[in-house]
Amino acid sequence: MKKGLRTEIIAVGTELLLGQIANTNAQWLSQQLATYGINTYYHTVVGDNIERLTSMFKQAKGRSNVVIISGGLGPTEDDMSREAFQRISQLEIVEHEASLRKIERFFAKQGIEMTPNNRRQARVFENSTILQNKYGMAPGNIVHYDNVVWIFLPGVPREMKQIFTDDCLPYLRKLNGEQIIESLVLRFIGIGESILEHRLQDLITNQSNPTIAPLSDRDGITIRLTAKASSKKEADTLLQEMKAQILERVGSYFYGENDTTIEEAVVKQLLKRNQCIAVAESLTGGLFQSKLVAVEGVSCVFSGGIVSYAASAKTQVLHVKKETIERYGTVSSECAEEMAKNISEIMDSDLGLSFTGVAGPDAIEGKEVGTVFISLYDRTEDTYVTKEFRFNGNRDEIRYRSMLKGFEKILNYTKFSF
Repeated sequence: MKKGLRTEIIAVGTELLLGQIANTNAQWLSQQLATYGINTYYHTVVGDNIERLTSMFKQAKGRSNVVIISGGLGPTEDDMSREAFQRISQLEIVEHEASLRKIERFFAKQGIEMTPNNRRQARVFENSTILQNKYGMAPGNIVHYDNVVWIFLPGVPREMKQIFTDDCLPYLRKLNGEQIIESLVLRFIGIGESILEHRLQDLITNQSNPTIAPLSDRDGITIRLTAKASSKKEADTLLQEMKAQILERVGSYFYGENDTTIEEAVVKQLLKRNQCIAVAESLTGGLFQSKLVAVEGVSCVFSGGIVSYAASAKTQVLHVKKETIERYGTVSSECAEEMAKNISEIMDSDLGLSFTGVAGPDAIEGKEVGTVFISLYDRTEDTYVTKEFRFNGNRDEIRYRSMLKGFEKILNYTKFSF
């Protein structure tokens, strides 16, 4: 078994099924395995029940060639990982002398009576590889049975991580051939998941290495590319080649990689163009400005903003003409354009962005809930880019989608206008 490891992680403990603690062990183990190109195919959680444990071990033996068991090695009667495995393997369970002496020394040092059940923690499978537990009682165990590698680890995270890092990971890396996995996340906005997938259909259908995984995200769409190779350089080359093919088709919607946020991408574009923006918000109530000012260096491109929720604030603070509101209403392209232009002049900025609309729960001025107007004014060119949108969802979702569309509008304008 040199390559092609099919790893399964089984977490043991009724407390996991009850939701009393989270299964962070499986998450951490998968992350460590993925770093070195070791595939994890299954995550399972089983309660402290020997029948169900035995059944799960039988399933794992039939579909995986590396099975990692976390938990069920403790001193109590409901710690039954060894017993369940013995049922399917018939392997002898013996006391590990060195581990037993360590447990006895611990209790003697603490001045506490050692109850007989603590001897259970020193039990291992005969002729197996013993893994030293530096932080706790129960040692880990590697067992080869029926062409499957079985790895038994304590459920206590600190103990599990130490044993896995010191002993299991080097062993599995050698078994796997020292492969690594590298990932690259591409981020897009302004395109739906189904349309993006349609444009990349042949690449997705024929994917092998790297793999391509489109995912819907609150701030747009992401594509996770994952490459497996014998070196980081080789994996990075595979990722960059696939990225180039993807951007040839949907590059106009691309805004960043990995942890880049849409607001960071917008600030970067404004810095590149040496432009400053001001914002007038109605239904979004400062949501856009709050997201924008979270970016370091934003003071170079953001002059300020006004939340003009009421009609009176629009006329008295933003100087929107009363005639505009009387004729077209506050939820209109005309009102949005005056808001955008006036905020740019008040704040002496290059660009002005405005939001006005109906977040709900009730219609306003005969406009349905979800009706939103967003306007971007370029003071240098004296031009507007204004559009009406119809967003679905509850009040918070409409406000968030409006804010996100504002970032998309600025990003596209600063990327494609000259």
